[in-house]
Amino acid sequence: MPIWAEPGRTGGYVIDRARTLPPVNLTPGEAVAMAVALHRLGGTPFAPAAGAALRKLVAVMPPADAAEAHRLAGRVHLIGGGPATPVPAAVADAVSARRVLRLRYADRAGAVSAREVEPLAYLGNPTHWYLVAWCRLRDGLRCFRTDRIVSVRPLAEPVTRELRPDDLDIPAGRVRPLSLV
Repeated sequence: MPIWAEPGRTGGYVIDRARTLPPVNLTPGEAVAMAVALHRLGGTPFAPAAGAALRKLVAVMPPADAAEAHRLAGRVHLIGGGPATPVPAAVADAVSARRVLRLRYADRAGAVSAREVEPLAYLGNPTHWYLVAWCRLRDGLRCFRTDRIVSVRPLAEPVTRELRPDDLDIPAGRVRPLSLV
């Protein structure tokens, strides 16, 4: 590593800028995306290194961004090796921004219904992503498979509900929240 001294009142030891890295400027969403991607390494020889890398990335984030990344990660729950189906961008944005959604949703038989939902979290399994939301039509917590969302429109109204750990009717050993540590 080339190091030299610069004389003068503001001098000191200097490291060649070509040999240093710029600051890592991850957004909270990017940090959570890294956590989801690294989760897929579970069970491989690289899992401990992936966890260490993620902790280092979060440690250098500005405190407000790191706190927001932890809040967003707390709204992502995984079962098994991580999901494969895509999540519509408007749904992803609404979970992060905590905005109510108006969506058209097709059930397993293909019947489409219009709903206003309060997005609370994601739930992922090895094949699908689900939006966990308070459904105003059904007046209760529901999981919506994201590949069955026909259309989505975010509303200006903020989400005020929080998902509690016991709200998910899934055995505790099968589901775990995404972690950034």
